[in-house]
Amino acid sequence: MTPTDSVDVRDSRTPTPGSSLSGTAHGASGSRLWIWLLVIVLAGGGYWYYRSRNSQANSAAGGGANGAKGGAANAPGNFVVPVVVATATRGDLPVYFNGLGNVTAFNTVTVRSRVDGQIVKINFVEGQYVKEGDSLIEIDPRPYQVQQEQAEGQLAKDQAQLHDAQIDYERYKLLFQEGVIPKQQLDTQQALVGTNEGAIKADVAAIDNAKLQIVYCHITAPIGGRIGLRLVDIGNIVHAADTNGLLVITQLQPISVIFTLPQDQLPQVMAKMRQGPQLTVEAFDRDNTTKLATGKLLTIDNQIDTTTGTYKLKAVFDNSKNELFPNQFVNVHLLVDTRKNIVLVPTTAILRGPQGTYVFAVGPDNIVKVHTVTLAETTSGMTGVTVGLNPGDVVVTDGQDKLKDGTKVETRQAPSASTNSNSNPASANAPYASPAGGPAR
Repeated sequence: MTPTDSVDVRDSRTPTPGSSLSGTAHGASGSRLWIWLLVIVLAGGGYWYYRSRNSQANSAAGGGANGAKGGAANAPGNFVVPVVVATATRGDLPVYFNGLGNVTAFNTVTVRSRVDGQIVKINFVEGQYVKEGDSLIEIDPRPYQVQQEQAEGQLAKDQAQLHDAQIDYERYKLLFQEGVIPKQQLDTQQALVGTNEGAIKADVAAIDNAKLQIVYCHITAPIGGRIGLRLVDIGNIVHAADTNGLLVITQLQPISVIFTLPQDQLPQVMAKMRQGPQLTVEAFDRDNTTKLATGKLLTIDNQIDTTTGTYKLKAVFDNSKNELFPNQFVNVHLLVDTRKNIVLVPTTAILRGPQGTYVFAVGPDNIVKVHTVTLAETTSGMTGVTVGLNPGDVVVTDGQDKLKDGTKVETRQAPSASTNSNSNPASANAPYASPAGGPAR
């Protein structure tokens, strides 16, 4: 087919105006137009949505980039780390050795009867504080009063016999001088006088013994202290040979505490004792939080316990307010030294790493910096620093695990030690004071 023929064909098929084919073509063209309009609207909506999302992403990326530029020196994660801080101060650091102890009465007396008899009167109340010489118990004294009277009667009889023997002896001496009687009779009479004198001495001793038994019937306090529960009641018959006593008195003022320390600390304690002044000892409660009393170190035991590697020490407390009670468990803090004029920081601020001991110090711009420090002593939650810190430096005490050199922080001051009741450097939870290089956390 030639091009002319094809044109002719198309022309032959071209509808004439007003024909039905022309109306069909116009309807199809209108439908296609609506489809294209719909496609254009959808495409425009999609393009607008894409541009909107892309704009938001770019804005977020731009803000993040700007934040990264502004906080390039911050910690990984680009956020401020909240921490707890404390200020280094200059002062004296007491060094304590901490041990466990039990309170013991300074003196304990089990009062017993020294005579046999019936209890007729009790002059004390259980739990009463008594002084030395106070009357406690009275035992029926009448049997011993009878013995005293018998001894006095015998004394009178023997005194009369002695008087008679002495008169006869004087007569015999005159008769012997005149040669009337032999020397033997005079000597016999002299021996009779001596016998009567001996009998009188025995009578006097019997009287004194009866008086002493009467005194023993009135039982008094041998020491001052607190009376426990009584062990016998009125009407009971007691004997001097009884194994159980009548009551127990414990001396509470002063009172003593026996405690133990590791044997490695013995040389330092002995050296301090040889210097003269008595070492200060503080007794804390079972929880090691409240100080009960302050006393002085009295002495050290003469041997080390090989089973525990510890040695015993004895401290004395005046116990004027009865803070301590026999057999009470206490935590004891022995003050062995005081480091003068040293920089102090909380022990929780001290960290250890390959570079040694260090702290995180907070600068004026709240940027932390690592300071390597040299420690003196660690005791009771406080550590003395000789090199690396100055008074007034702010150190991080909590939250160090999220820090590195150059991290920006948000600080919060640690609670003051003064807010704790009965706060004392010795009341730390550390078992004992440690020298530099020992465990700090």
